[in-house]
Amino acid sequence: MKVAITSVGKGLEAAVDPHFGRAQGFVVVDLETNAIQSVRNPVNLNSAQGAGIQAAKAVAELGVHALLTGHAGPKAFAVLWAAGVTVYPIAGGTVGEALAQFRAGALPSMTQADVEGQW
Repeated sequence: MKVAITSVGKGLEAAVDPHFGRAQGFVVVDLETNAIQSVRNPVNLNSAQGAGIQAAKAVAELGVHALLTGHAGPKAFAVLWAAGVTVYPIAGGTVGEALAQFRAGALPSMTQADVEGQW
């Protein structure tokens, strides 16, 4: 199973980015192999609109089953939901800390978007 965490840098020591669509990037962790991949999000970071939808499609194409992020808007959430990606809210810290919370089962999944579009 792969997990993506929104980040402002690379690796587990990077800070969590509270945004989804306009996040600087994603750290993708394969929970079975512990392989870590950092993926930039430059197109969506500067997009005038549709950043969440494009980021959701990109995350789904990475084969991710879970997304840890600060917030997700309604359109992005709908795309993620349709792709079978479960969204878990996180409140700051590092990517490694968020991953540890996820592994411990301490994060509830979201059932709907928690912010308006273009947050």
